[in-house]
Amino acid sequence: MSYLVFVAGFGALAAYLLWFRDMRIFRRTGLPGYRTASLHGIAYVTLALIGLDVSLVLNESLGIGLILIALFLQGREKREKVFTPRDPALDRFLGKAPRREDKGRE
Repeated sequence: MSYLVFVAGFGALAAYLLWFRDMRIFRRTGLPGYRTASLHGIAYVTLALIGLDVSLVLNESLGIGLILIALFLQGREKREKVFTPRDPALDRFLGKAPRREDKGRE
């Protein structure tokens, strides 16, 4: 087992963190862009997990390639602007979006 397996593991972890961030922002704001991003995130996390399995069993480079594809596709989802450049980086990373009071009433 080489160091590339650990790189693949961190890549799969990054895919999970991005997916959880999208789900948290959707729960707080109710914005439809984050809803589709969190739903599509299920497929991207599955692809990253398959990439981690491939890197463990078959070939590290192929597994990392699958994980990079999953991360690339996850970053291409269309989302609404929730944060401003003045918001702290930790809040943006954790998905601490301001709550919308009217998210259930449409």
